[in-house]
Amino acid sequence: MRILFASIALLLLPFSAFADGLDEGRIKELVLEAIRENPEIVLEAVGIIEARESAAQAAASMQVLSSQRAALEQDTNAPVLGNPEGDVTVVEFFDYNCPYCRQVKPHMEALLAADENVRVVYREWPILGEGSVFAAKAALASREQGKYDEFHWAMMGLSGRAEEETVIRAAEQIGLDIGKLRRDMNAPEVVEHIETSMDLARTLGFNGTPSFVIGEALAPGLIDADQMIELVNQARVAN
Repeated sequence: MRILFASIALLLLPFSAFADGLDEGRIKELVLEAIRENPEIVLEAVGIIEARESAAQAAASMQVLSSQRAALEQDTNAPVLGNPEGDVTVVEFFDYNCPYCRQVKPHMEALLAADENVRVVYREWPILGEGSVFAAKAALASREQGKYDEFHWAMMGLSGRAEEETVIRAAEQIGLDIGKLRRDMNAPEVVEHIETSMDLARTLGFNGTPSFVIGEALAPGLIDADQMIELVNQARVAN
């Protein structure tokens, strides 16, 4: 409220009002009088504040992206789909129990089909309960059997919640060795991947899944194939 009042004062009162040494009480009187005569000025002040906050947030995001770029795009402990040598990287933070993440599945498939020069980095970010953690660990462990891609799509196609029983059933259906899978789920690299996802998501200010990083864009929430393609093209031009 104090910031809003200050913004209105700067909009309405000439510099001389401050230079003349008017006390705060008199300035408030002048501002209130001006608001009564021009109530629309409040909306203008709010717009100025929002624009400044948006600009500050964008600058902060760019600084974070710059400092975290390598961790986001080049982490050797993160699964990569699409073209490993692609010129644009899409990073997706997701949870297998997130219904919106499952809705992204056909859109991600459409992006990969439409653009053979894009690479997708997956960040397993299990934030929706123990089932999500079990599913993320199983998916990451499936890399040891060369079946991450297949297992990932199978998990995204589940009709119910990802819990231990449904995760193991999906693993069996694609031919994974369940004993080895369970052993590999507690490997240091599995734990490290999830911890890094948590840290990166917090640093980027994400508070839910799915969330994407595409070039210089942070895109929290569900986005469709057309939006992905547009952001990829923007990133490609910027490169």
